[in-house]
Amino acid sequence: MSISSNRLPTAILISGRGSNMQALIEACRAADSPAQIALVLSDEPDAAGLTLAAAAGIATRIVARGEFANRAAFDAEIDSILRAAGIQLICLAGFMRILSDKFVTDWRDRMINIHPSLLPAFKGLDTHARALAAGVRIHGCTVHFVRPEMDRGPIVLQAAVAVEPQDTPDTLAARVLRAEHRIYPLALRWIAEGRVRVQEERVLIDGVGAPAAPLLSPEP
Repeated sequence: MSISSNRLPTAILISGRGSNMQALIEACRAADSPAQIALVLSDEPDAAGLTLAAAAGIATRIVARGEFANRAAFDAEIDSILRAAGIQLICLAGFMRILSDKFVTDWRDRMINIHPSLLPAFKGLDTHARALAAGVRIHGCTVHFVRPEMDRGPIVLQAAVAVEPQDTPDTLAARVLRAEHRIYPLALRWIAEGRVRVQEERVLIDGVGAPAAPLLSPEP
């Protein structure tokens, strides 16, 4: 796939099925998309997302962690591949490796991640079970710029999902995932349109506003 001169060359890093990857690819198929998925890279040779990306005509690469003596060499190989492909933005979509501080710093404000909670709440794993255990009424997901500290960084976009009384971690996860598939492509679009900037570790977005009414959960 050749890179369009007027669309932001974007890479997606995955480790598994890549459901958020699929949402990003689908959104970038639109004729008016300001971003182009130019590469999908995985640290897992058997990641199902690689097959889906290839079927969509997108270049794929595998960088298996076990083939490198240390994390620095692993990260350096990923960095080399991304730069050779002309990538300008990275989307992490279920990439299960912690990237080095150097890699994150080198790609500062050019790498975003989606996390299944309303950060800064519930960083790390098992977010849905932890949200239910905490008794929160509203859960959700967050797109943020990546920083060296795990699940930290300036927040681009969040979606709130009401917690229902009968929820299990799986049912809550399913609704949050639908929200993820909505906000990740939207965040990518805004960044590719040049509407997003980071100022003093806060994200400013041109041409957007806050919802007119708050989300209440439960509703009266």
